[in-house]
Amino acid sequence: MKNILFVASECVPFVKTGGLADVVGSLPKAFPKEKYDVRVILPKYMCIPEEYRNQMQYKLHFHMDLGSKYASIYVGVLEYIKDGITFYFIDNEHYFSGSAPYSKIGVDVEKYSYFSKAVLAALPVIGFQPDVIHCHDWQTSLIPVYLHTLFQTHGFYNNTKTILTIHNLQFQGIQSIAMVKKCTGLPDSVFTTDKMEFMKQANLLKCGMVYANFITTVSDTYAGEIQSPAYGEGLHTVLQYHNRKLRGIVNGIDYDEYNPQTDRAVYRTYSTEDFRVKKTENKLSLQAQLGLEMNNHKMLIGMVTRLTDQKGLNLLASVMDRLCSDSVQLVVLGTGDKHHEDMLRHFAWKYKGSVSANIYYSDMLAHKIYAASDAFLMPSRFEPCGLSQLISMRYGTVPILRETGGLRDTVEPYNEYENIGTGFSFKNYNPHEMLNTIQYAERIYFDKKKDWNLIAERGMKSDYSWRRSADKYMEIYDLL
Repeated sequence: MKNILFVASECVPFVKTGGLADVVGSLPKAFPKEKYDVRVILPKYMCIPEEYRNQMQYKLHFHMDLGSKYASIYVGVLEYIKDGITFYFIDNEHYFSGSAPYSKIGVDVEKYSYFSKAVLAALPVIGFQPDVIHCHDWQTSLIPVYLHTLFQTHGFYNNTKTILTIHNLQFQGIQSIAMVKKCTGLPDSVFTTDKMEFMKQANLLKCGMVYANFITTVSDTYAGEIQSPAYGEGLHTVLQYHNRKLRGIVNGIDYDEYNPQTDRAVYRTYSTEDFRVKKTENKLSLQAQLGLEMNNHKMLIGMVTRLTDQKGLNLLASVMDRLCSDSVQLVVLGTGDKHHEDMLRHFAWKYKGSVSANIYYSDMLAHKIYAASDAFLMPSRFEPCGLSQLISMRYGTVPILRETGGLRDTVEPYNEYENIGTGFSFKNYNPHEMLNTIQYAERIYFDKKKDWNLIAERGMKSDYSWRRSADKYMEIYDLL
């Protein structure tokens, strides 16, 4: 039996701002319990819904120092068991009482310096001795650093190894060296150019990568991309140096939550046997709900996304007039940058009946869009993994996407001569190339409907469950 501890700043169903929470909430359940005791430790944010906070059981508390910032600071530990997984929560109202998990970077660097140290201080008292501590993103990247410095002589951790998973390299935890020294108490030897120092500041993610026994990221392609200047966010040379301990593992999706046969959010449930008819019923119902022209002979393209430059919204803006002159409809759900929100509102006004801009987020509507759409558009500038393409395939909705990161790794481009593939893709970040790919997909949808349905069926039969990802993580756990 191996003991595995996941350490993260967010996790469904307790707190979520992005895909990291889905990974931490779903992946631990995918490991065989007879071989791995997987537990999770999180901050006890006050923004966690009261229904969960009320069920947490107090275990213990103690005090520890936090560098020269505090000589004695409170650490509470609570426990909650859900779906057979033990969750621990680090309690400190000074750090975790806000209305959202994240704040300004200076506040967050101190907050997660405290959290990381508190985790390591708590484990011997709890009595859970991990063989592997699996850290997620910069918020927990100090754990490998602490283990090799302040906790190095602590016999409890003699055999503990660490993995650091990078979910998005854009976010690194950068702050002044003086401030990080003060709130961590780390020795001067850590703040050198080959470790923590980065452009005369302290970079927590960089230092975590240096000290971790293994680094993973969320797709094979992204693992290669981040070793290049274009995608490396200034850390490409560090990743090149440590590439022998770097591996890409594609995320999965929860096949219980995203199941068109049992999904209560969709208008009509369906399977690979009857999706050809039932998806039409879903489409007509969604068109009616959103005020689109009710017409099964229109090709409905869906997008559920953050409205940011990363997601390719500027490409979409460039081709909207051309796209809306075709026999297609577009439905978008999400929030983000104001200029993208306003752009979509404008086109929804200009092409009423063909474009639906839903500038908010609703999980119920998201499920309906996945089930009702014929195609799903993801023209991302970069995408470490991406979950929407996996969900859309699960619902028989054909992805149209740019070949980057996890999008490239999970969707096989359609080849009409060999009749293979699970979606349509384009290579360059270019609006005309994207439009050409969408119009090629339109041609297959309208003129070769049998082939289109086979693309959708292959996507539905693809396996991107968390068990598939867990198998690859188990290889690393057993290697360490």
